[in-house]
Amino acid sequence: MDTLDRMRMFVAVTEAGSFTAAGEQLGLSKNLVSKGLAELEDRLGARLLHRTTRSLSLTDAGQRYLGRCKQLLDDFESLEDSVNADETRLRGTLRVTAPATFGELYIVSSAVAFARLYPEVTIDLRLNDRFVDIVAEGFDLGVRIGHLSDSSLMARKLGSTEIWVVASPDYVALNGEPKNPADLQHFNCVRDTNFRAGNAWHFVIDGAPQDVAVHGPILVNSARSGRDIALGGLALAYCPDYVVRGDVDAGRLKRIMPHVPTLKLPIHAIHSNNRHLPARVRAFVTFLSERMTE
Repeated sequence: MDTLDRMRMFVAVTEAGSFTAAGEQLGLSKNLVSKGLAELEDRLGARLLHRTTRSLSLTDAGQRYLGRCKQLLDDFESLEDSVNADETRLRGTLRVTAPATFGELYIVSSAVAFARLYPEVTIDLRLNDRFVDIVAEGFDLGVRIGHLSDSSLMARKLGSTEIWVVASPDYVALNGEPKNPADLQHFNCVRDTNFRAGNAWHFVIDGAPQDVAVHGPILVNSARSGRDIALGGLALAYCPDYVVRGDVDAGRLKRIMPHVPTLKLPIHAIHSNNRHLPARVRAFVTFLSERMTE
């Protein structure tokens, strides 16, 4: 058993959550996985995992080691890919993170289609709305909505989204609708904490950007939840167009103040600036780009 094997065991244990599950994933016995991890810790002179009878958790050293461990394993696979001229035979694990709602609507279906084309690739897809440091947390690829600030990452633009103000026809019939952003003070609004200014909505008024304070009885951290609340007739919602366009087209929601410009956000696929980027990562970025521009 070499160090690479032990590193693979460590990654598998952290991802599977137990020695038994990791062994099943790798086709090894629980005892062999446990032995491999113990040998890795001895080699490093540091404990990587806290072990109890019921759970496993990373130590501080384990947390630091995990991201670099995944990167080194990826680099090794990339080296093997580089001597294989046939890149149609992709293999290995592809770790992807994306915002929850966008991921559910677009990335899941793309992952399914990609997996059918490349059955030897395992896609580990994690959807959530928190900021993810893709390098430190060992992801190959992330999807970000919004303007990018980390210049150390490589990015490929997949598209863009505009934020719409929407309400149900029933809400409009009962309460009327704002004619300009200043009128929002008279209406219930869903406040989405995913936006940096959760208690304000962004507009472009007379050519200048402006945040307009809003209020309402419900705060959410999901664009889809905001859309559902608007559908229920309780309040106005401020949602990405990809979440509500179908409802607006079907008449279930009405776009409010379409004449007032609002946020327009780019959508990027990002990955580390790695000259040995695995072929499966390059292929998936291209695959996403082609599907998003169809």
